[in-house]
Amino acid sequence: MKTRSFPRRTIGIAALIRDTLSLIRDQKQIRRAMRNEKLPEPFRERLMLAVTAVNKCRYCSYAHSRTALTAGLSGKEISELCGGVYDSCPPEQVPALLYAEHWAESDGKPDEEVRRNVVDQYGETLLADIEVVLRMIRMGNMMGNAWDYFVFRLSFGRWGACETEGTATESRI
Repeated sequence: MKTRSFPRRTIGIAALIRDTLSLIRDQKQIRRAMRNEKLPEPFRERLMLAVTAVNKCRYCSYAHSRTALTAGLSGKEISELCGGVYDSCPPEQVPALLYAEHWAESDGKPDEEVRRNVVDQYGETLLADIEVVLRMIRMGNMMGNAWDYFVFRLSFGRWGACETEGTATESRI
């Protein structure tokens, strides 16, 4: 029996270890990012949903949609964010959300010119805090997708893929 391919991004063991060690090493920066008043919880949740929309982790999509609701985002805005649409977001946050999307699509290695443009808009300190948030959600996305990949392989492609008729299913709020 031939299994179909797994439709979402996963991470190798070496990258998982590297990312885990990096986040452990950067605890001070993580605490600073979580306390940065220029990066309040609704903004962080928007960033996390933007990255999750690229990586398609169903667990993170669900958890951060719920957290975003408690942080004050509307269901409409959350649905748009999960679809990669930023029309309902505060205009001053849209460049960071587009950067988060680019960052996730480039596997955490954004184009240097794009990064410079974002630094010009937000400053190096705020961008460093944004990037630590992006690294945290990427780690969560990859762990969730790795679990689903394990289930997918174990079930010979019957479970874990979250794919119906060639399109990924969306998390509903």
